Amino acid sequence: MKGGNGMTYEKMTVAELKDLLREAELPVSGKKSVLIERLNESSVEEAVEIVEEEFIDEDFEMDDEDFFDDDIDQIHTARQKPVLDDETKENLVTRAAEKKKMPKFRRQEWYRYYRLARSGWRKPHGYQSKQRLNMKYRTPMARVGYGKIASVRGLHPSGFKEVLVNQSSELDGIDPETQAVRIGATVGNRKRSTIHDRADDLGIRVLNRRRINRKGDLQ
Repeated sequence: MKGGNGMTYEKMTVAELKDLLREAELPVSGKKSVLIERLNESSVEEAVEIVEEEFIDEDFEMDDEDFFDDDIDQIHTARQKPVLDDETKENLVTRAAEKKKMPKFRRQEWYRYYRLARSGWRKPHGYQSKQRLNMKYRTPMARVGYGKIASVRGLHPSGFKEVLVNQSSELDGIDPETQAVRIGATVGNRKRSTIHDRADDLGIRVLNRRRINRKGDLQ
């Protein structure tokens, strides 16, 4: 694991790691492994923001002299946006702000077993469970108070309602102003390309669109 300056976080001391966290305005509590993970997550977020600022420009306007038929796939097209009322927009902004303050719920003894660190949240049931008893230095448990705004619960960050599809015929009846589709993980490139084309014709946004190298009869 490497930091932005090329130095591995593992070789740094806890004090040096905390200095980096303070510079990034991040919490400095926790063990060394927690500090390293926090720095790695921060580095990934900064890289994503840089890429979005450099390459995503929804107000992009192309002049006639910049148009080339050979580079038609390189032209940026603005993604569909949902039609939302002011209250829903405010609730989405509030939910995003609350999510930044949300703690990361960990399974009991996630730091001890690698398989537990990679799995989702499970409520502790042990009679002497340190996490269930809310003892110090234990990660918080998921509770009712951590719930988000009910009116926007389940919505994609963009504001769309997600609809899972596995074939192009399932796109019929979808409202492109409020709904977006997510293609199933088991769908192959042949069906996926058909869904992409059909969604483009209907003006429906595909949330997990990916580039498909169309060869042969896929063209």
